[in-house]
Parts: sequence; C-alpha cells; structure tokens
Amino acid sequence: MKKDYSSIFASLFILVVLGLIYFTMMPHWTSEDESPLSEFSTKRALKQVEAISKQPHYVGSDNHEIVANYLQKELNKLGLETAIQEGYTLSDWGNLVKSKNILARIKGTSNSKALLLLTHYDSAPHSYSPGASDAGSGVATILESVRAFLYNKTPHKNDIIILFSDAEELGLNGAALFVTKHSWAHQIGLVLNFEARGSSGPSYMLMETNKGNAGLVQEFAAANATFPVSNSLMYSIYKMLPNDTDLTVFREQGNIQGYNFAFIDDHFNYHTAQDDIDHLSKNTLTHQGSYLVPLLNYFSNADLSATQATTDDVYFTIPYTFISYPFSWVLPMVLIALGLFIFLLFLGRAKRILSFREIGKGFIPFLGSLIVTGLITFFGWKILLKVYPQYNDLLNGFTYNGHDYICAFVLLALAIGLAFYNSFSAKKVTMNHYVVPLFLWIIINGILAFVLQGAGFLIIPVYFGLFIFGVFIVTQRSNKMLNLIFSIPSLIIIVPFIQMFPIGLGLKVLFGSAILTILTFGLLLPVFGAFAKKGIWSLLFFALAIGFLVKAHYNSGYEFGKAKSNSLLYVYNADTNKANWLTYDTNLDAWTKGYLGENPKEASALNETPLYSKYNSVLTYQADAPVKALAKPSIEFLEDRIIGNQRYLKIKISPNRKVNRYDIFANEKMVFHNFKANGAASLGQKGSRYERNGQKILSYYVVDNIPLEMQFSISIATVLEMELMESSFDLLQNPLFNIAKRERWMMPTPFVLNDAVVIKQKIKPTPKVVTNTLDNAVIAPAEKNSLPIVKDSLM
Repeated sequence: MKKDYSSIFASLFILVVLGLIYFTMMPHWTSEDESPLSEFSTKRALKQVEAISKQPHYVGSDNHEIVANYLQKELNKLGLETAIQEGYTLSDWGNLVKSKNILARIKGTSNSKALLLLTHYDSAPHSYSPGASDAGSGVATILESVRAFLYNKTPHKNDIIILFSDAEELGLNGAALFVTKHSWAHQIGLVLNFEARGSSGPSYMLMETNKGNAGLVQEFAAANATFPVSNSLMYSIYKMLPNDTDLTVFREQGNIQGYNFAFIDDHFNYHTAQDDIDHLSKNTLTHQGSYLVPLLNYFSNADLSATQATTDDVYFTIPYTFISYPFSWVLPMVLIALGLFIFLLFLGRAKRILSFREIGKGFIPFLGSLIVTGLITFFGWKILLKVYPQYNDLLNGFTYNGHDYICAFVLLALAIGLAFYNSFSAKKVTMNHYVVPLFLWIIINGILAFVLQGAGFLIIPVYFGLFIFGVFIVTQRSNKMLNLIFSIPSLIIIVPFIQMFPIGLGLKVLFGSAILTILTFGLLLPVFGAFAKKGIWSLLFFALAIGFLVKAHYNSGYEFGKAKSNSLLYVYNADTNKANWLTYDTNLDAWTKGYLGENPKEASALNETPLYSKYNSVLTYQADAPVKALAKPSIEFLEDRIIGNQRYLKIKISPNRKVNRYDIFANEKMVFHNFKANGAASLGQKGSRYERNGQKILSYYVVDNIPLEMQFSISIATVLEMELMESSFDLLQNPLFNIAKRERWMMPTPFVLNDAVVIKQKIKPTPKVVTNTLDNAVIAPAEKNSLPIVKDSLM
C-alpha cells in the first residue's frame, strides 16, 4: 500500500504560512548601521531612547526636568523653536498635576488644519521605570522621523505640531492641559499618537473617533504604510478596556480624532524597572518608524477634513495590505453566506452526497472538542496559578513564560480536536461533518453583525470555507491542494487573534484562545479531516503541549531581567502616633519578610480608604514599624464661612519635607460643590457638584513641593470628615530608614503606591487663639478643634 504523506505536507504548509504571516507583520532585519540621513534610522532613534531612559523621570523627579531640557535642545537642533506650556489640570479620575508640555511647530504653505505628532515623555511613578518603551520609543520615533522629513525638505501645506505631553502616566493631564487651554488645539485636524504597553512585537494601529471611522480608514489606506497591522475588532475591544491614551483626551475633550500606534508584546515589562533600552525590541522601534515616515509625508499634504465621516468601515490587514468595506455590507454578507450555505446543503442532499443523519453526528466531535477544550484550559490555568503562586506577582497577568503557555494550550486544543474527530468522524464523512462548523460560524457572524460590527471581517474565511464545500458538492470530490490554499484566509485573519488576546488581556483569557483554536480547526476541517492517522497526530500535538508545559516550568522562576515584583510601604498614622509596614504582595519574599516578619497580620489599615490601582490591588499584609521623626504637613483653613445654607472652605496643605503625592479622602456622604484644587476644576464636571468615585477626592502629584489648596462648599448640615495621605517616594533613600537594596532578581511592583514613606492624618481645623486688641483678653473658639465660623450674607 502506498503511504500517504499528505498530512505531513499539510502540516508543513500551515507552518510555513503561519511563519510568513508572523514575519510580514513587522520588520525583522533591522540594520545595525545608520541609514542615510534622508531615511529613518533605528540606530539614531535608539540613541534618543538611551538618552531619555537613563533614569526614571516621573513627574516631580529631578530627572523629569533633565529629560524636558534635553528634548527642548533636540528640537532646537532640528532648527525648531520650542514652547513650554505649564499649568494645573484635575482629571476625571481625580488626579491633580502641574504638567509641563513641550511644543514645536513646523509651518506649512497654507492655512489648513494642522497635523499633530503626539507622545508623552514622563515615565511611570512608583516602580523606577526608565520609560524606554513607554514612551521613550514614541519620542525617538517622532524626533528621528521629523529629522528625516526636514532633511529632505519635504514640501507640505499643513502645519506640523509636535507635542511631547507630560503627566500621561498620572491621568493624561498634559494632553488635557493642551486640549483645554492651548490656542493651537483648535487648529488641529488629525493626531498621530505613539504609545507602548510592552517592549516588543508588532505595533498595532487603533483609531479614535467620535463619529464614523470611514474617512480615517480610507485616508490611512491611501498613506500606504509598509507594515500595517490593525483591524476594526481590536478597537471595538480597546474601547471596552480601561486603557485610555492621550489621544482619548483629544477625542473626548476636543472632538479631535486620530490614530494610535502601540505595541503590546512582552507586556510584563510595562511600567516596570525593566522598561529599559535593553528590553526594547529594535525591530519594534523600526516598525513605529515605518508607520510615521509615510504617514507624515502623506498627512502633511492631505486634506485633513477628509478624515471626517459619519459612517463606519470594517477594516483588517493581510501582509502588506489594508482592506476595508462599509459596515452596511456586514449583515448582507452574513445573509448571503447563509443563503449559499442552505443552497449547498440541499443541493448536496439532492445529489445524495450529504446525509442529515451524518450531519447531525457532526455535532458530537465539534461541540465535544469545543466544550472539553474550554473546560480544560479554563480550569487548567486556575490550577497552574495554584501550583505556581508566583504568577500572581505580575499584576498585568502575563508571565515571563506566557508564550510557552499559549503554545501549550493551543497545541492541547489541536490534540483534543484531532482526538474527537479520530473517534467520531471518518475521512469519508468529513464534508458531512463540515456542515456543523460552517453553520456555527455563520451563526456567530450573524450575532456579531448586530452586537460587534467591527468583527464583520470574520465572515470572509467562512466564504472560503463555503467555496471548499461547494466544490465538493459539485465535483463530489475533496481536493486536498485546493483545501490547503483556501485555508490561508483563516490562517491570516483568525489565527493572529489566538496569540494577541492573551498577550493584550492576560493569560486569564487563555481559554478563549483555545476555544478560538477549535473554531479555526472547524473551518479547516477539510484539511485536518483528511489526515490519515488523526490519533497519532493527536498524540504528537499532546506530546508537544506537554513539552511546552515542561519548558514553562523550567522558566517559571525569577532572574535578573525577569524579576519578581514586590512592594513595601512605611505608613505613619499621625492621629494615633503608630506606624506600620505594609505590602501589596500575596507571596512574600526574603526582602519583604525582613520588615513584615514570617507571620505578618492581614492588612486593614489603608484598605478602608483604598488607593487607586489599575488592577484593583489591595494591601495584603502589615506589621508594626518603629515611629520615625517625620515632619508632618501643615494644614491651614484659609477660609471657613457660612453663606446661606452653604459652608465655604479653603484649605491649604503644605509639605514640611520633600514629598511626591497627596491623596485626599472624604466621607462618601459629603457632597462637594464648586470644587477647585490649585485653581483647577474637574475637566468633566457638569454643574456645581463635584463627582467622585468612593471616598477619594483627589490625588495630587507634587512638583517642586508646591502646597495643595482646595476650595469648595458643603452643606452646613454636613460633618467635615476628611483625611490626608502624604507620600514621598524615597523609602529606600531616606536617611531615617536603613532599607536593604532589592536583590537583582527583584523589582518594585508597578501600578501601586510603592517604596513610599506615608503620613496619614485627619484634616481638621487647628485651634487658634484670638487676641482682643482692646483689653488683650484671650478668646478661645467656641468649638473644640475648629476655627470660629464667620456667618456671612449675600445681602
């Protein structure tokens, strides 16, 4: 008997296609040499990243000012005049910051709308992040692209504005300051924003618009970027997540639309001390430049009003190509696919090629593999979290060996699928059993047509599946080569999501990737169903899955460059004169145990007034700490008077040590009106009432030790219950403490207040002694611990 090697050939074919898809998503052969001055040079851009990311440069740090000065000098070297915009903003998140934006403008030949090149230059606080990827890479991309643009003396009609925004990491405050306060904001027609949520991988394009995206889609296609990577489903998901960028402020506050460009792989480096130049991928930086260079050339001369639209387009990319069509096509495409499916189904039945009995049996292997795969991967990851509790140390949910787990669960899904079809489906009934996956994919697309039209392009692989099915019905034969060729759209369009979802959303969604693998397997059933020995292939994929699990186990520990995150706070309660060590860690290590001990208590002191954390982290353990001689802040009630039924207050809080942050809390029953902090009102405030979530009033990130002044009114029936937390990010450097350095395989936990010395105290009026100038008699306030209240009138 002649041996059948078609299954080996098919597997190799799929592997080659997947490899080509990966290698064509972004540049992979970045030169070590400097490119000609007329071109974007990754080497020159990396020098910029290196200069920017030498040290952490969060708002309020000494290095923040150093980086700001450096950027002004670099813009001056390009022959550009720089401008500085400074001012306070109070974001919708309750973050108050004095931002320092750096601007430059390149004049065009007409009075048309301007093109804005945007990124931020501050790094994340609390975690000693050097900010190489986020967003030193964005700064370097803009500087190097503008340098090449100016060197080429590229003619352009639109003005080009460069904005290096400040305080993005604290609440998008720099962008808000520009959009709401700068005169240039009204002149902008389009924004190109460069960001990062990791340190490698392809850069994805995401659109931001309040209206239809059709104009943005068509203009982006016309710009002809070399390595476009995007689709309309990604932005639909992005809008559901709490991951805003500076461009979001432009859209919401200024009705200005644009494009985000961001990379997300190696997400575990995001906002950490590992966001340095050594972890930034050169190929990824090249990919950012491959976007900006053609887009800068195109949009500096384009009619930016052409990006405005009221209708939406579905869009997606295939290697080197950007494809789009209107939302209005989505439902008709599903209905046409359904009609074609029904026609082929009854034609096959009429020709006695299909059997409804066999079609019904097709539900067993497909739904069986779908359910079993989903359950095994869902509970499998939960079991792994129990076996490897250290995985909970990385708050973003993507572990250093995360790619191994993706491979393991995808291979396991394929093994399960092949095992089910080996047991419940023979080759001779493959096309009968293909009916079920086609039908379910049409149903899924029908649902998406109503609830998530951005995913409308997922119907396209179904059409290729229907073509394979139709050829079988007409010819009564299954052509293996044709099946392979027509499987390519499924591989190009669907398979990238299998990796993208857990990278972007965390390994908790691995079960979704495994389920998507089975759904894709179903679309490729004419290929996999033709495998001669599915049982052996199933065992092979299962063995490979075990191999990747073993590899993941081998790489489950920590080392330098793949560090364990930990946290430590010193909190002194000025009202009780007691101090505590606290941590957010669930798994204590030798460093944290050195302060918290072997058996610390569960933390409760600060969870009553929880600090904001992107991942809703809470303090876990606490231990008694020695009381240190810390200089407490001064609290002054500059105004406290009653007009009608309102009590008007102005409170000034001044630091008496070098501090970085104030967090102010109040009883949730307190209703604040006309609230201002350092002269700034909340950006999203409507009416006089100050809206807040929970007990937090605001977080003030201090620059130059400038005091905090809050001005507001409350009902006279309201009891004043406010609390202050004053933090300095100097626990490891503070001479009052002798904190050991972390070991090389450790790093500060990001996204939470960390390595901080905190003073916690109530905000209440201090008693004042009033001297009567007539007889020098001393008059004390009538109410203990309060200022005399002066009743006033509007009359």
